[in-house]
Amino acid sequence: MDIDKDLVAASATPLVLAILSEGDSYGYAIIKRVGEVSGGELHWTDGMVYPLLHRLERRGLVEAVWGLSETGRRRKYYRLTPAGVEHLARQRRQWQLVDKAMRGVWLMVADPASQPG
Repeated sequence: MDIDKDLVAASATPLVLAILSEGDSYGYAIIKRVGEVSGGELHWTDGMVYPLLHRLERRGLVEAVWGLSETGRRRKYYRLTPAGVEHLARQRRQWQLVDKAMRGVWLMVADPASQPG
């Protein structure tokens, strides 16, 4: 499915923060994880994830540390900061509210007889 770019942009930060709440990760692994958690429906690119990670780093929500991959190659790993944990909690509450509202609207649209009045 082709997801509207505004929806992808709105969900990108909470998705990345939620993935990093599972543990430290690096860009390519985050891209793969987004594909996994979306059942293969979301296809992110390097050009999307790295600018987002850099913005989150500038905002103090994640920090980057250099480490070594399994092959001994240098790789930049990202982890949540305490501010990132707090931001993720706020975003989770906001998305839950939006999800509740959307489900309510879709239920009414699917079954107009259930509407009051």
